[in-house]
Amino acid sequence: MPPGFHLLIAAQFASALADNALLIVTIALLQEQGSPAWWAPLLKFGFTLSYVLLAPFVGPLADAMPKARLMAWMNGVKLLGVAALLLGLAPVLAFTLIGFGAAAYAPAKYGLVTEMVAPQDLVRANCWLEVSVVGAALLGVVLGGLLVSPWLLQQALWVTLAHGLSPGSGLSGSMLALSLVYALASVLNLGIPDSGARYPACASLQPRALLQDFWRANRLLWRDREGGLSLAVTTLFWGVGATLQFAVLRWAADVLGLALDRAALLQAAVAVGVVLGAGIAGRWVPLAAAKQMLVCGVLLGLLIPAVGMSRQLSLTLPLLVLVGLVGGLLVVPLNALLQHRGFCLLSAGRSIAVQGFNENASVLAMLAVYAALLAMDVPIITLMWGWGLAIALAIVGLMARERRRTVKPPSAASSAAAGPGAPGRAA
Repeated sequence: MPPGFHLLIAAQFASALADNALLIVTIALLQEQGSPAWWAPLLKFGFTLSYVLLAPFVGPLADAMPKARLMAWMNGVKLLGVAALLLGLAPVLAFTLIGFGAAAYAPAKYGLVTEMVAPQDLVRANCWLEVSVVGAALLGVVLGGLLVSPWLLQQALWVTLAHGLSPGSGLSGSMLALSLVYALASVLNLGIPDSGARYPACASLQPRALLQDFWRANRLLWRDREGGLSLAVTTLFWGVGATLQFAVLRWAADVLGLALDRAALLQAAVAVGVVLGAGIAGRWVPLAAAKQMLVCGVLLGLLIPAVGMSRQLSLTLPLLVLVGLVGGLLVVPLNALLQHRGFCLLSAGRSIAVQGFNENASVLAMLAVYAALLAMDVPIITLMWGWGLAIALAIVGLMARERRRTVKPPSAASSAAAGPGAPGRAA
């Protein structure tokens, strides 16, 4: 891996660790305030909304300046969101502000990986990145569970911080601890060297022109054979994954009778599996074989109802690890293929912005449906059956479409080694 790559991974890990822990802390804050259960998915909804609304603008922003510097600034925006929570702003609004920072952080992070790493090493680089993301999710839910545990909240230091920072909440010390993690991530970002990649300036910075350019880029990536396939898979995967995160918490409470701090640990089992799957993909799945991993998507969908039918932790934990493993085997190679095609057709920042828009629009749609079904008191096991079978059938449909396609001469878009916006490497 090139110089500075592992520092990028460390900065990403710290920022994602705080994001995941803060979600658990904010869910606990909603419970402390007596909010209804269906408000919890709205936290993720608000967080993700910024990814969709800002997608036409964050790509050019990420390409207009050194990406590591932008990442440091966006961690500062997340710090403002934590401060808003401490000052008593509505949790959903505060988490939406944190999502604004994350929305601009994402194209800079993934774009920098694409700039720093050669195409033949992208699957391995994505393995590192996915392990850091999932490792942060794993430790983030553990840290979040610790930060909302009754034992910690009763400690003298935490009680003192609660009275001093925000007398209305006993979680003030937990939020302060996570603000320090965001600050650490900013410091690590500032140490990442410039990749040297430079892009032509946008013809116009007018919002209308940026929107038109974004939609052209969106159509170009969807119409590309490999780009469209990988984008469809990752869009579906992240939408279902975000919903499953809340479904597992609700299922653990309804079926197993676990409190939030213990239910959060079940997500750690999924994270362990994703790390294993990402490691296997990074070691043995080359970029050329990425499409062969679609079968893992079918297995993933069929495993979700199996988890819903489980009634014992001894069976649930290995099933959740297996869910994570096939998910990692699916998403890491397909994500690398998508990054490669996006970099060839567009530019690092613009292609990641298009990817982020589609994936997070899927997250918003599925979370909205999930929250509505919860408000209608649909049983959680029914929801898990529906979500699991939906992803399995969708992947089967994509596999069937890929088989039906006859071999055709590549189009000008899909054969381009570099589009009009492709970067030039600085000497």
